[in-house]
Amino acid sequence: MRQNLDLRVHDRVALDESELYAEMLSAVAAAERPLTVAEIDMVLGVRSAEAGRRALMTQD
Repeated sequence: MRQNLDLRVHDRVALDESELYAEMLSAVAAAERPLTVAEIDMVLGVRSAEAGRRALMTQD
């Protein structure tokens, strides 16, 4: 067993992934219908918010 292991060191990638997962779960929980690809992209920050809003407007 390692005696000098620093437990304060975090895996930044894993923490970022967990945050994205939580954001996605929140968005799904708040939605009244399945999310579109454009909405998922917006939640994940893949597209700009404006592109996501335009995609939502074209679906109604």
